[in-house]
Amino acid sequence: MTLPGRAFLQVHPTRRCNLRCLHCYSSSGPDVAETTELPVLQRAVADAAALGYDVLGVSGGEPTLYRPLDELLRTARSHGMRTTVTSNGMLLTGRRLSELAGLVDVLAISLDGVPDSHVRMRRDPRSFTTMERRLPLVRASGIPFGFIFTLTQFNIHELAWVADFAVAAGATLLQIHPLEAEGNAVEALPDAVPDVTEMLFSVLEAARLRTSTDLVIQLDLVERGNLLSQADRFLLDDGDVRGTGPVERLSSWLSPLVVETDGTVVPFAYGFDRRFALGNLHEAPLSAQARSWDPAPFRSLCRSVHADLAGEHGPAFVNWYDEVTRASRAASLVG
Repeated sequence: MTLPGRAFLQVHPTRRCNLRCLHCYSSSGPDVAETTELPVLQRAVADAAALGYDVLGVSGGEPTLYRPLDELLRTARSHGMRTTVTSNGMLLTGRRLSELAGLVDVLAISLDGVPDSHVRMRRDPRSFTTMERRLPLVRASGIPFGFIFTLTQFNIHELAWVADFAVAAGATLLQIHPLEAEGNAVEALPDAVPDVTEMLFSVLEAARLRTSTDLVIQLDLVERGNLLSQADRFLLDDGDVRGTGPVERLSSWLSPLVVETDGTVVPFAYGFDRRFALGNLHEAPLSAQARSWDPAPFRSLCRSVHADLAGEHGPAFVNWYDEVTRASRAASLVG
């Protein structure tokens, strides 16, 4: 869940999770032990703050299974960063929440539709009831929280129920995020990525919810008109972002910056093709990667994707980050 107008460092400190969800982009699960050591991430957070990144987003895997999560968040706070944590909500015990209280600006809890739909997506019959049972503890902790709803080709009709549930739970935010064909979803949900029609309905429903509820509604789609009128947001500027220019400029045009669990640093999203990676934290600190990275191939990729989407027959609405991420892998295959 994002905080508008800010530069994000998104980290995935562990791929261990208590669930094995059908739509998990990082293919996390109970038997996945991959974890990043705390000192590596703490140094990356310090470097990111120096580069101008002002929000740390922690995802996973299930972040609450990362034992030093509170220490990581405390490091971000010590460098003046705001923080978000994304969780499936099942492990938000009173003790864990007390450790996180005062360190999290937004706690984002996954909610994939009505209870039966949520359970199907999460592949655990306890996933909804356990999450629901934790919500009074979340409210009592004082941590601001919201819900993330994964939009598929088949569940737009459940969004109104999700919004009502969020309001009743005391949430202030609802993020609507289109399913991406990444990780587990490639095989488990091959026909569930929302098409243009479904995206249009989500835009209309989000607009209705903004007028009928007090929730802040965030829809992770870009209107084609904005692609055309705000091209600088998608093409990146032509200024000097490497060499003689200040490294601090990176945060002004590249967000999110993503740290995968194995230490690889990539633009935009987990799973971005490694050919465009800045580097790996186990080989060089983030500050050094920012100085040595050549952004030209990445910027060229963004321009190519923008040209396709903004063309005469481009779609009315797009998931920009997903489009560029998928194009990165296609470009790698061609290259």
